[in-house]
Amino acid sequence: MRSVGVEEELLLADADTGEPLAVASVLLAAADRAAGGQAAGGPSSGPRRAGHALESELKQEQVEFATRPVTEMGELQEEIVRWRAEAARNAATAGAVVAALATSPLPVRPSMSPGRRYEWVARQFGLTAQEQLTCGCHVHVSVESDEEGVAVLDRIRPWLAVLTALSANSPFWQGEDTAYASYRSRVWNRLPSAGPTDVFGSADAYHAEVGAMIESGVLRDKGMIYFDARLSATYPTVEVRVADVCLDASTPVLLAALVRALVETAARSWRAGEPPTGISTGLLRLANWQAARSGLDGPVLNPESMMRTSSAAALAVLCRHVGPALADAGDEELVRAGTTRLLEHGNGARVQRELLRSTGSLGAVVRECARITTGGTG
Repeated sequence: MRSVGVEEELLLADADTGEPLAVASVLLAAADRAAGGQAAGGPSSGPRRAGHALESELKQEQVEFATRPVTEMGELQEEIVRWRAEAARNAATAGAVVAALATSPLPVRPSMSPGRRYEWVARQFGLTAQEQLTCGCHVHVSVESDEEGVAVLDRIRPWLAVLTALSANSPFWQGEDTAYASYRSRVWNRLPSAGPTDVFGSADAYHAEVGAMIESGVLRDKGMIYFDARLSATYPTVEVRVADVCLDASTPVLLAALVRALVETAARSWRAGEPPTGISTGLLRLANWQAARSGLDGPVLNPESMMRTSSAAALAVLCRHVGPALADAGDEELVRAGTTRLLEHGNGARVQRELLRSTGSLGAVVRECARITTGGTG
């Protein structure tokens, strides 16, 4: 069975006001002390810490963790719950809470994290980098080779927008309702390498494209290849990057089950000699935009026809597409229950808007979302 790992970025906010706090360095120092370790070099965007999974990210108002690769979804949920709790305990030393929010509901002027790489990002991308306080959820699924991985990338392209709709958790930006369910995805796609890709056709073609993009000088290294889905530069995985960080800890588990099933379904199709669909990158951009606009509360594009349909219908098409892989992994019931719950009770975007209607305060939204992040119920 393919292994799965999840990376989550969490917002750091004042425990009383809900305003973002630039305390990642304080949190990580507390985590280092608690683990009895020191920071050590690692493959991720920030320094990997010894003795724990917490890491720095682009902004001081956020922190990241990565789970171990696992094969059972119950183990994955345990990992996510554990590291969310660990982040919260260390954030408390700085008077902060952690919230699984993909953007800050309250106004913020975010602070860049220290380090040469982040300094380069700030110089190169200017205001785009300055404003880029967004929190995503990335899912890694193991593949046997780069050839299999690129075959998977070529075949999962039409399905990724549905995952954006499912995970949408960023309706607010700088104190305003954006009219989007996932405004994070719109902010993220300002970066030059972000978004959907053409069909590559082979691992050689993929690596040639990545090499040309880096040689152009626009990007610094492979870590800045921000495709919606890519080959990991470090691990033997396909990394799907389209999701907002999800409010309730069960939702990234649902997301991971669907992504693993998509990868397995695509790999089987490739081994059977079936070609990828010819849907254009332009249409995929429209599907991404519509998913970000609607989330689960409006029309999205059908991944097969690229015509408007309901979010429930699009999820049903996705689940039917990956049904055999879900059954083989034992994830059918998890996905059925998870999608039913989200359609009935809403994803993070709907929860945030309902909280604002009931409390009248974006600060209260952040505080309640912090409670849900570490084990409260929505």
